[in-house]
Amino acid sequence: MSQTTSPTARLMDGSALARRMVGEAAERAAALAARTGRAPCLATVLVGDDPASVTYVRMKRNRCAEAGVQSRHIALPADTTTAQLVDTIGELSEDSGVHGILLQHPVGPHIDERAAFEAIAPEKDVDGVTAHSFAAMSLGMDGFASCTPGGIMHLLDHYDVDLTGKHAVVVGRSAILGKPVGMLLLGRDATVTYCHSRTTDLAAHTREADVLIAAVGRPRFLHGDQLKPGAVVIDAGYNPGNVGDVDFPSAAAVASLITPVPGGVGPMTIATLLTQTVDAATRQLGAAG
Repeated sequence: MSQTTSPTARLMDGSALARRMVGEAAERAAALAARTGRAPCLATVLVGDDPASVTYVRMKRNRCAEAGVQSRHIALPADTTTAQLVDTIGELSEDSGVHGILLQHPVGPHIDERAAFEAIAPEKDVDGVTAHSFAAMSLGMDGFASCTPGGIMHLLDHYDVDLTGKHAVVVGRSAILGKPVGMLLLGRDATVTYCHSRTTDLAAHTREADVLIAAVGRPRFLHGDQLKPGAVVIDAGYNPGNVGDVDFPSAAAVASLITPVPGGVGPMTIATLLTQTVDAATRQLGAAG
């Protein structure tokens, strides 16, 4: 049974923090352009015309404009083959005028998405989707974080969540969200448990979580009675109808901190993408500082 008491959790305002991050990225982009005569450039690649993907790409390009980041959009037909997509991304990887590459996913069942991701040059993988980036995240090496996990870490830091020794439970195991966020949490000295759709007695694990990351892709999948009182709840889900993976009213009555949907993790993902694009351009143009 879900909790029905009044909300007590403090909201983690991702929208406000994202605005600050985009503003900082804009200042750095302007300074970079002044030093080098070149603005950071993000190339977005979209296969087909899925309405949600079209909307996401448009939103990211609008945020690029706000941050002083140039955007180059490559729209490919829905019947594009894996080889054609890999060739397109390979050309962008070799183009010195492009500093970051974003392949909007999913790309369709007929395409080998992993092969397409791996065609992105590591130094331009500002979305953190390649095996190189995952290894860097896992081993604490220099590289780009997956944007949603990276945004989550920014949020946790902003709200002074001390991860050392805490039990973090990640519900979800996708290659660009669940798995990498667990690695980032582990790197910050949290004890990490991965759960997923086949986990036996999921609630037994989530009730032990000091920090819960919901990334399972199912609307209102987790409820307040599955949480540890005082837990920090990060809802990384986004489902039709602006609904997250957590039942917000019941969870907010139990948690100490919680992200809303929308306005929590989503804006942080884009802010992290822009920050990392400026980082990539700075490195490639040899203009650090």
